[in-house]
Amino acid sequence: MAEADDLDSPWKEAITSAFPEFLAFYFPHAHAQVDWSQEYHFLDQELMQVVQDAELSRRWVDKLVSVKPKEGDERWVYVHIEVQGQSDPDLAKRLFTYNYRLFDRYDRPVATLVVLADDRPYWRPCEFGFELFGCRQRFTFPAVKLLDFEAEIERLEADSNPFALVTAAHLWALRSKADATKRLEAKRRAAKLLYRHGWSRQRVIELFRIIDWLMRLPKDLEQQFLTEVHEYERSQNMPYISTAERLAIERGLQQGLQQGLQQGLQQGTRLGEAEVLRRLLRRKFGTLPKWVEAKLQQAEQTELEAWAERILDAQSVEQVFGQG
Repeated sequence: MAEADDLDSPWKEAITSAFPEFLAFYFPHAHAQVDWSQEYHFLDQELMQVVQDAELSRRWVDKLVSVKPKEGDERWVYVHIEVQGQSDPDLAKRLFTYNYRLFDRYDRPVATLVVLADDRPYWRPCEFGFELFGCRQRFTFPAVKLLDFEAEIERLEADSNPFALVTAAHLWALRSKADATKRLEAKRRAAKLLYRHGWSRQRVIELFRIIDWLMRLPKDLEQQFLTEVHEYERSQNMPYISTAERLAIERGLQQGLQQGLQQGLQQGTRLGEAEVLRRLLRRKFGTLPKWVEAKLQQAEQTELEAWAERILDAQSVEQVFGQG
């Protein structure tokens, strides 16, 4: 499985785009107490400022959200979300530290909610405290263990909450750690489930990315998987451009940029992006005419970037280059 403390992981994107669904699926009691008629606000920068010292800033801090409760006198309260991908003996202490620092900063109640996405069934932190000279401190927090959903895979597949699919994909990823063929089959299964619930294009893309991140495949099997998804979307007449194509483009442009940076030359970056764009054009439209090859060889980097954006929605190679 991908490194779970990657700060740019799709987990963070999924929580940001579907925060109410995240709470409803993993913490329904908390979800029921929030006034969803009021806007909620993500405060990630503020969270980083609270834990800015060197020791704590190396930890993975996930999400801080301000919400309006249905009852009580508080206008705003705070929800701190942590998704922990690996066992950590200091997790409970760290969460206690974040919680009291946030309370000290905002003088408002702070709920710390934890999703444990590790592979150790018996690691279940839920509290931290100490007692000294008659003074007692006890901090407890709700923690959901993704492994506990193992017996509910069929229910997860039918559930329209996007985090049901995320959870199922996570469990399939754990099951197939040592078997690439088994992982390919699980990734196919997860990808097809994306299209059952009539989700928006953006939501499908976001969920596709988290599935891809959870279920990394060897290069040859990954290409096979992307080709199969592309064909499946075509056969189902999806009302949007291929999710697989978009993912391939994102990866390709990033790879091209990295190749250019490694060479240390602006020309290297341009050539890297031109080659990536050439491969994507061939994959989508087949053999390229000579005038396209000429444009790619002579293009400036800004032109390559503009063409790469157009390929997502273009129906012909001419449209990519603004000629159709």
